[in-house]
Amino acid sequence: MKKINIILFALVLLVVGGFILQGNNFFKPDQNVDLNIGDKAPEIDLKDPDGKTIKLSSLKGYMVLIDFWASWCGPCRRENPYVVKAYNEFKDKKMKGGKKGFRVYSVSLDRDKNQWVRAIAQDGLIWKEHVSDLQWWNSVAAKTYGINSIPSNYLIDGEGIIIAKNLRGEALHTQLQMLVQ
Repeated sequence: MKKINIILFALVLLVVGGFILQGNNFFKPDQNVDLNIGDKAPEIDLKDPDGKTIKLSSLKGYMVLIDFWASWCGPCRRENPYVVKAYNEFKDKKMKGGKKGFRVYSVSLDRDKNQWVRAIAQDGLIWKEHVSDLQWWNSVAAKTYGINSIPSNYLIDGEGIIIAKNLRGEALHTQLQMLVQ
C-alpha cells in the first residue's frame, strides 16, 4: 500500500509540476517554429524604450544580429560584452551581403521597463535598436522566432536572409570577420 501511495504521489507531483511549469512558460509547446539558415527572417515590429516602433526591416542592407536577451538573464548579461565588442568592431565595415555595415537588433524578453533600460546602460549596449513588448516569454517576437531559451540570436544578411544562428562568445566575432569585404 505504501508503494502505491508513493507512486500516486509522484504522479500527482509530475502532473501538477507540469502545469506549473507550463503556466510560467518554461515549457512552451506552441513554439514549433523552426527557422533555418537560408530562410527569410520574419518581420519584428516592436517599440523601443521611448515608445517608438522600430521594424527589423528598417535595417535592410545591413548585416544584422537579432539578439534575444533579458535584463534578468545572467547568461545574456555575460554574453553582452561579446556583442558590444562585435558591434564596435564591425558597425562601419562593409560586409558581404550587408553592404552598409553591421547592426544589432536587440529584442528583450523583459517585463519591467526600468530594469530593461538599466541593463542597456549598465552593459553599454550603445546601439539604437532596442525593442520589447515587455511580455516576457509571451513576446510576439519570441513566439515568431520559436525562442525557448536565451540568449539566442540570428545573424541575417542585408536582404533579411538567416545566415547563422546562436553565435556566442568569440564565434560571433569569427563569423563577422569572415564576412568583412
